Amino acid sequence: MTLAPTSSLLDNLYWITLLAVIVSSASAVLKAGFKQFDLFGVIIIAITTGLGGGSLRDMLLDRAVFWINDQSFFIASLVSAIVIFIAARLIRVSPKFFLVADAAGLATFAIAGTLVSLMFGVSPLIASFMGVMTGTMGGIFRDVLCNETPVVFLSPLYATVSWIGSLFFIGLLSFTQDITLAALIAGFSIFIGRLVALYYNISLPRFRFKS
Repeated sequence: MTLAPTSSLLDNLYWITLLAVIVSSASAVLKAGFKQFDLFGVIIIAITTGLGGGSLRDMLLDRAVFWINDQSFFIASLVSAIVIFIAARLIRVSPKFFLVADAAGLATFAIAGTLVSLMFGVSPLIASFMGVMTGTMGGIFRDVLCNETPVVFLSPLYATVSWIGSLFFIGLLSFTQDITLAALIAGFSIFIGRLVALYYNISLPRFRFKS
């Protein structure tokens, strides 16, 4: 399956990616806030989180890195970081809001990563995994910088719901030409799936040696 890069498709990709950058950067600020980092530290972690997964995807696809090609994504990440940094000092923010923003970033980046990969003509299976990587690598970079075990390796159904959602998105595209509708349905499914997994603590079996 290959998607021709029409103006409508590129517009959809732009807005999905922009939203992903904003919410992912916001989640990074909230996570860094638990560590009491200063403004510069928070900005670095936010930018790394908001732009990291997409950067790795673009390098693997031998594509111009999206935020270097269009600085509006870098600006969006920077502004998101500063706004959340200031807002957290003025209003009480529940620690649980980090999980909501993180789930939103996971969903939007998974869809964006899958969409870009399909535009580059990779197979649906690889495109879906590129979606997973785009959605999770920013969070992995964030947690490593915060000196913590990445959430993706321990938290309930993180990459799993991303991969299922990316495959679902590709399936929807096989039945409809409305990319916006397919992206909304699949993205919302990833977002809700992640929150449900958190609420009910649903996770995959963990590796254990036989005692």
